[in-house]
Formats: sequence, structure tokens, C-alpha cells
Amino acid sequence: MKFGRVVSDGYGVNCYIIYCEKTKKAAIIDPGGNADAILNFIDQNQLEPQFIILTHAHGDHIGALREVKEKKNLPVYIHPLEEPMLRDANKNMSRWMGYPSVEIAADRLLKDNEIIELGELKLHIIHTPGHTRGGICIKVEDALFTGDTLFAGSIGRTDFEGGSFPQIIDSIKNKLLVFDDNTKVYPGHGPESTIGMEKRLNPFLI
Repeated sequence: MKFGRVVSDGYGVNCYIIYCEKTKKAAIIDPGGNADAILNFIDQNQLEPQFIILTHAHGDHIGALREVKEKKNLPVYIHPLEEPMLRDANKNMSRWMGYPSVEIAADRLLKDNEIIELGELKLHIIHTPGHTRGGICIKVEDALFTGDTLFAGSIGRTDFEGGSFPQIIDSIKNKLLVFDDNTKVYPGHGPESTIGMEKRLNPFLI
């Protein structure tokens, strides 16, 4: 697997464009903003995007969703518990976050433990409620894309609708920290980390 990262203006969301080096098939994780930079990365690397996958539907993670979806004619994947938020600009807060209001229906609803093929890559879907009801993480090879569930040295907020502190701690400890310590963590905001680093240093988990 190879990937690029585009950081959105304003809220600093990490959008990841992951791709199979052999087939050039790509997936876009959380197009939070800077649509032009996302599209330029795809074109400059001659990638063939297959779908957009959302770790959750908060407005800062979907700011560029409509533009990227329409320009590349891509389906949108999300967990079913998250889709009502994606359809409602008030619930996903895009209406209040300085973006054009986003109200989109998903094209595919993802299941916990589902595996999606992307060229020769396998994307493992992990339902990790706590930040939102339908939040997911995505494991690809030795990388874990954690959205707003797990950050370097921190965890996602739980004070929004659908958030739960006990749930997010349970999700992290029982679904993410089970992976090898060398597993790389690529969060929705901020720098990367590893599972081992979070076990040792994250104040919410030790």
C-alpha cells in the first residue's frame, strides 16, 4: 500500500488517498477539504479512484465530499448508523462549520468486520462507536486509519450527539489496541503514531 495525505484548511482534517501500487486503484478516506489538492494528487499519480470511504460524517470530514464525488463520479461508503447524519446538514454540522451544506445519501453501507478489496489491498472495516454511533476505523496491511476515534496521545471528543466516553474507550481497548505494537496509527487529525506508543503514553488509555 501507498498513500498520500491532504490536510484540510481550518479544521486540519487528514484526508488519506490510499492506493494499490500495482493496479493504481485508490480509495479516498475523509475528504474534509482542499478538494483541488485531493484531485491533483489523484491525477498526478495517475490513480484510478474507486470509492470514498468515511470514518464518520461530521462536517469537517466531509467538506470536500460533494465536489470530489461529483468530479470523479465516485460512490460513498459509510457505516449504516452514520448515514442519517450524512443526509442531514444540521446533524453533520456542515451547515455551521463554514462549508457548503452537505446532505448526501450513501451508496454502500459497511458492516463491522467487512473486507473491501482495492486492487491487491484488503481494507478491514472496524466499527468503533464512541465519537459517533457509526464511526469506523480501517486497517490496511500494517496501517490503521482511525478517524476521530484515536489520536496521537488523545482520543476523539464524546460530547457531540451520539458520543459516549465509555464506548470510545471500549472501542479503542478491545478493537484497536489488540493489534501489534508496530501497527501504524493514522488519525483524522494531527500526527501519526503507533499502537505501542498509544499503549504506553496515551493518558486516556494507561
